[in-house]
Amino acid sequence: MANILVVDDEMGIRELLSEILGDEGHVVTTAENAHQARAERAAAKPDLVLLDIWMPDTDGVTLLKEWQRDGLLTMPVIMMSGHATIDTAVEATRIGALNFLEKPISLQKLLKAVQQGLTRGQEPARVSTAPPVRAPIAQHESHSVRHIGTDNGLPQTTPPLPVYPPVSTPATTTEPHFFTASFELPLREARDAFERAYFEHHLGREGGSMTRVAEKTGLERTHLYRKLKQLGVEPGKASKRGT
Repeated sequence: MANILVVDDEMGIRELLSEILGDEGHVVTTAENAHQARAERAAAKPDLVLLDIWMPDTDGVTLLKEWQRDGLLTMPVIMMSGHATIDTAVEATRIGALNFLEKPISLQKLLKAVQQGLTRGQEPARVSTAPPVRAPIAQHESHSVRHIGTDNGLPQTTPPLPVYPPVSTPATTTEPHFFTASFELPLREARDAFERAYFEHHLGREGGSMTRVAEKTGLERTHLYRKLKQLGVEPGKASKRGT
């Protein structure tokens, strides 16, 4: 579990990223502009920052330069943008950004970049806490810090994303869920009622695991989050009803 700060002027993106990262077990704080980001950076001391480039008051690259200038760039920063040029991405990386994600961000790229960022962010801490056996340890620490922003922020060895084993449930222990609705309902209402029951059924069977439900239903998890929110389905409550 890590403390992650999401900085983006679009409320929908802040909410979506918060839901996804929260489901992964992280503690997420959000900011809609550079002013709030400065305050959250000082108060929460995040382990990782997801920073949008284009914001109304101060753009993300300028804020990144500010943190670098003031010695506050002590955490990995992943830049995000849907309109940035290659030059902007290169500049952000040169300043100290660990990675760059282009919007719309796919779920797989987001989780991989976050995992890489958290792994890279822990490297200096692991080196600094090593027993002081000999002087070259300090040189190794400075060497690892210098290379945090190189190679587009991607470590040479990428730890694999967690793979969840398939859940097999004996047919005799799971009762089928029968959906009933009035044929007098308008088509849209009947369809929403069916989809609500469908997702609640699978959330119950999978114990509320969004990853497994996404695999079971064949949806991208980003799409699944939006669909559940649209239908008013709360994963936690649905999983309790299924148990």
